[in-house]
Order: sequence, then C-alpha cells, then structure tokens
Amino acid sequence: MTPKKINYQHTADTIIKNLAKRQMKGYYCETKEDALKLALSLMPEGSSISWGGSMTLFECGLMDAIKNASYDIIDRDTATTPEEIREMSGRICTSDFFLMSTNAITMEGELVNVDGRANRVSFLCYGPQNVIIIAGMNKVTLDVEEGLKRARNIAAPPNTVRLSRNTPCAVTGKCGNCLSPDCICSQIVVTRRSHIPDRIKVILVGEELGF
Repeated sequence: MTPKKINYQHTADTIIKNLAKRQMKGYYCETKEDALKLALSLMPEGSSISWGGSMTLFECGLMDAIKNASYDIIDRDTATTPEEIREMSGRICTSDFFLMSTNAITMEGELVNVDGRANRVSFLCYGPQNVIIIAGMNKVTLDVEEGLKRARNIAAPPNTVRLSRNTPCAVTGKCGNCLSPDCICSQIVVTRRSHIPDRIKVILVGEELGF
C-alpha cells in the first residue's frame, strides 16, 4: 500500500469516529468498485431510490447499477411540468433511499454543501428514510471554513460548466459571490449532526471522485 493510501485510511478512520459522534454512520472503501458493492448491499431489492445531481455517483457506477436492478426508481429528470415536479418531490421525500455526494466533508465529520434550488440538500436534511453519501477523499477538508471555500471555488465552477450556467465562476474558475439568475450557490448547508441515528451513511472512497 502506498503512503498516500495509508494516509487515506488513517484520515478516514478519524472522520468515521467523528461521524459516529454526530449520529452518522461512516464507512471506508479503498476503491470505487468496493464502494459500489457496499452501497448496493445497504439497499434491499424493491427499495424506492432517488438521487441528487452528482458526478461521483456516475463515476463509481452506482447510477447504472441501480437502473439495472430491481429497485423502485424515482427519477426527477422525468418530470417535465411544475405539477409533475411537485408530485415527484413528494415521492422523493418519502423514499427509502436518497443518494448523493457532498461538496466537502471535514475532519470533524461535518458535511458542507451548496445548492441552487435545494433539490439536493433539502432531502439530505429531511424526508427520505436513508441518505447514502459517496465521497472521494479529495472532498476532505480541515474544517467548515475550508469546506465552504472548496464548495464554492473547486466544486461549483466545473459544475456550472457542466450545467451550462452563465456565472462568473464558469468563466474565471473561482467564486464571484454572484447573485446571477444561474447561480448554483443559493443554499449553503452545513450538516453537523443527524437527528435520526445512522440515517445518513457516508461512504468514503480512497480515490479522487467528482468535483
């Protein structure tokens, strides 16, 4: 095992202990393939599943896996009218599992996220019976302040490019603290604790995944 991988393991061990203090369940997988197997093992067949926008979920193969398995898939992208979006949001709120990544996770086990319409962080905060978060070790920061900087300056700029948004960070590569109509940083959420024990499950992966 390389020194970097050993450090990932030690760092993950620290974060997992701190997640437990915050009533969140932590896991560590050395590879994205192992993370995929673990995530699937946590979700019984027939479960209702939805997700928030995340490159990590695609990169580890989880999106393809759930769509080809025996799950009740709630795909928000299939909603085309305001009425359908509202109905879909209600179904997601009562789903068995909500899948996502996080923009940052601190060494103390805090989750840091920014969102445009809050259709990701809202379900992290409330609703689905379980939230499964998959995060590469590139998402780890020392504290919340560094987590916010990471979310707004490292995660947000490539996401605005991916989503074809017209924002300053899409052009400059750094946060412009904008109030643009295309801003994807409308909501800033720090999850310091889960009110329901082990509702939030965090799978740390010893690779760089997502933005």
